[in-house]
Amino acid sequence: MAGVEVKVEGLSKSFGRANIWSDVSLTLPPGEVSVLLGPSGTGKSVFLKTLIGLLKPEKGSIVINDVDLVRCSESKLYEIRKLFGVLFQDGALFGSMNLFDNIAFPLREHTKKSEAQVKDIVAEKMDLVGLKGDEKKLPGEISGGMRKRAGLARALVLDPEIILFDEPDSGLDPVRTAYLNQLIIDLNAQTDATFLIVTHDINTAQTVPDNIGMLYRKHLAMFGPREVLLTSEEPVVSQFLNGRRQGPIGMSEEKDTAQAQREMAEAGELAGLPEMKPQLEVSPGVPERKAVGRRRERVQQMLHTLPPAAQDAIRRSYANEPVTAMAGGGGPLPQRVPPGAPGATEVLNPGDNPPTWFTGPGRHRPRM
Repeated sequence: MAGVEVKVEGLSKSFGRANIWSDVSLTLPPGEVSVLLGPSGTGKSVFLKTLIGLLKPEKGSIVINDVDLVRCSESKLYEIRKLFGVLFQDGALFGSMNLFDNIAFPLREHTKKSEAQVKDIVAEKMDLVGLKGDEKKLPGEISGGMRKRAGLARALVLDPEIILFDEPDSGLDPVRTAYLNQLIIDLNAQTDATFLIVTHDINTAQTVPDNIGMLYRKHLAMFGPREVLLTSEEPVVSQFLNGRRQGPIGMSEEKDTAQAQREMAEAGELAGLPEMKPQLEVSPGVPERKAVGRRRERVQQMLHTLPPAAQDAIRRSYANEPVTAMAGGGGPLPQRVPPGAPGATEVLNPGDNPPTWFTGPGRHRPRM
């Protein structure tokens, strides 16, 4: 199992005269974990359903493996759907089936595997999500967290290359949410599949994904690597990711300008960029996530285009985290030092004038 790229261009969806969102363009990098955020009612679940072809958009394209799902034939769409695994918001288990039969359902429906093969695969996936020994239990006999994990096991049985999570943390207490988040990170490390998670949970958005996107007012406000979104000064993004009352988002939708200005005056000067929470690491014994190195390489390439405060925040976050998945070698990132300091290596980068000096190995590495 390995992830594939999902490229969305100019996607628009309406129900009758009600426009849900327009001109949504983003690319889900292969093998990485992405999160889609947004206030309630912004069409996040609609986006997931459109992504797998359950809903037809009016405009735009969704390209996977050089196939446009919006314009392809029904037979081709059916084949492409086999690349997906979906964890629905409530688990969507069949109440009259035990967990084994629920998880085995896609194998029996879409493959010609023998019952012995089905048994082995289901046992493997149930063990993977921590449900070994619960095969005969009914959905009504288990907790909400267990139902989520059973739904996840079912999403994994066909070894999908793309896994969609529709609010996996809804209805879960903070402890179960933390366990589920760790499970998602470990699964990504083991499968290198492409993950897209719809969530409202700020802690999940800050600590789990490689990439973050946000829907707001019928458009995609922003999408990019976690470091870029978490240091963004875009008002709606900053407000949502930091859980602030001050900003353009109101209780119903958008605040008027006067109200927003009044609240900002009452609050006074807001603190600058908060320290970024570290991204969750894999559990002991689980292989390193390849996605981390790929994402950080992209961030290195675009860092000089970001505002100075964002650059500094990203450098600080990297300096505090040992990196073992960097392209070109592991170890901690080099640190900025005065020119000529012991162990300093000169690194030239676009926009650096005068040159930037770092401690680190005796080779030139991209500026961080």
